[in-house]
Amino acid sequence: MLKFLLPVVLLMKFSDSWKVTQLGLGVLSALVGLMCFHNLYLYSLGFELGLDFVSYIMVYLSVWIMFLVIISSQQVKSKNNFFNMFLIVNLFLLLSLFLTFSSLNYLMFYISFEMSLIPTLILILGWGYQPERIQAGVYMLFYTLTMSLPLLGSLLYIYSSSGSLTMSMGSVVLNNNYISVIWYFCTIMAFLVKLPMYMFHLWLPKAHVEAPVAGSMILAGVLLKLGGYGLIRLLYMFQKVSLNFSWVWVSISLLGGVLISLLCLRQVDLKSLIAYSSVVHMSMVICGLMIFSWWGMMGAVVVMVGHGLCSSGLFCLANMMYERVGSRSLLINKGMLNLLPSMGLWWFLLSVGNMAAPPTLNLFGEISLIVSLMSWSTLSLIGLMLISFFSASYTLYMYSLSQHGIFFNALYSCSSGKVREYLVLFFHWFPLNILILNLNLVMGI
Repeated sequence: MLKFLLPVVLLMKFSDSWKVTQLGLGVLSALVGLMCFHNLYLYSLGFELGLDFVSYIMVYLSVWIMFLVIISSQQVKSKNNFFNMFLIVNLFLLLSLFLTFSSLNYLMFYISFEMSLIPTLILILGWGYQPERIQAGVYMLFYTLTMSLPLLGSLLYIYSSSGSLTMSMGSVVLNNNYISVIWYFCTIMAFLVKLPMYMFHLWLPKAHVEAPVAGSMILAGVLLKLGGYGLIRLLYMFQKVSLNFSWVWVSISLLGGVLISLLCLRQVDLKSLIAYSSVVHMSMVICGLMIFSWWGMMGAVVVMVGHGLCSSGLFCLANMMYERVGSRSLLINKGMLNLLPSMGLWWFLLSVGNMAAPPTLNLFGEISLIVSLMSWSTLSLIGLMLISFFSASYTLYMYSLSQHGIFFNALYSCSSGKVREYLVLFFHWFPLNILILNLNLVMGI
């Protein structure tokens, strides 16, 4: 694992040179990509680090998205906005993500899980746009930290009861008494807030709207996946308790998904709309993970990877509009097909990916989730139908409102898309569509 961690630490030394860091991250993502030909199964990498299929695909997603983040944050460099500090913060975030996804020890996992919060907060507070970013940062910090303290207590309790914090050696909780129920809730709430589940999602739209493009991309692309990854790693210990409560999580998630889909149809802020659509996708992931079926888990991992690429690309597009027009409002960002015809293609492709059309990864993931939920309870079909319908409708609403119509009269100039921007969008779209040819890599099996 050191062959991945050391280059990230070394790149911090070269933070004065934007191009070297960019190139270094590109080479690193290629190196991580080469590992997909190995038969990965928790082989020891020293320092209590190891990888299996799920953690490998998450590490790959992290380094890939970070590579694209640095390319798309060119404005930080051109405005000389403390860009070396910006690079160090991003690389530190990548380091903490590497450690989180590859740790074999629950305490190490917890520390790096919380460590990833600090650079995200610095990104929002340091390079955000409006003064409201302080409120957004406080929301994010308090939501995630309040629920993380019970998780620490739970891990210490696991250590005292089983004598080990090594993953897959923790004792499985078989009894179903009220202490086990409290223990179960303390453990999983931190991850449900991070995902976020409906009712704990208020920090997400605020953080996305105030964050710079780098913050939004890494938050949507990788940080939301920390919650799903944590559930995969910890839920197996509470199988009996979790199966008793799975109907609670599934019903909250399905109802919440429908309500937030309706909320998306009323959004005017482009970033806010994409952020709320993330909550809808993650509600499907929660359903898949909570019902303990093989298809559900597999579909959840595929949706997480597909959503990471698609959502990150949409935030990148929203930022390109913001850089040109100076507003994120859909009332001002309309008729863009007249001004940026070639960017209209990328809007279409990524919007189609967001509504899970073939041949994107999201399609396969959502089919898996629908199949597993249907086999668990036929009643869930109502919620799934509504979520699928409204997902398509708010994505079409976003695409048609931003691309069609008469453009805003106050616009006096608008530069066309640059090659760098189209390259970033291609790098989001290409793996989203090509990975369906090799689902073994993505499914986490």
